[in-house]
Amino acid sequence: MMITKRDMIVAGLAACLTMTGMIAGSKVAVMDSAIFSWDDIPVKTTKTGAVRTFFRSQTATLDELECHVTTLNPGQESHPPHKHPEEEILIIKEGMAEALVNGQMQKVGPGSVIFQAANQMHSIRNAGNVPTTYHVFSWHSPGTMKK
Repeated sequence: MMITKRDMIVAGLAACLTMTGMIAGSKVAVMDSAIFSWDDIPVKTTKTGAVRTFFRSQTATLDELECHVTTLNPGQESHPPHKHPEEEILIIKEGMAEALVNGQMQKVGPGSVIFQAANQMHSIRNAGNVPTTYHVFSWHSPGTMKK
């Protein structure tokens, strides 16, 4: 049996169509229930302190859910005031922070919770003499992520 040029073209087209269908039909994996142990998360040193990224993934109801923990050295801020379409919740773990909320800088300590609404200017800085550590949770509701 001899393989013809036509056979090769038909086989190639079939393979392409199969792959296209597989890609088009594939879904992005959504995050499943999980435990993220503090000691298992790598620490990345930054110019202002350190960060641990626990997860950043699509979920069953969100285009993206992110959790990271930032540690700021005394006097440092994570970034200049800015705004973005996603909302954030920050939970102060240790130290003293000063957060820009509704146009005002306010000091908060361990256990405090900060909610940053969508499209509002915000920032956070270490307002104490020891490192300040806080958890950040942010999410992109369906259709709000930039492509």
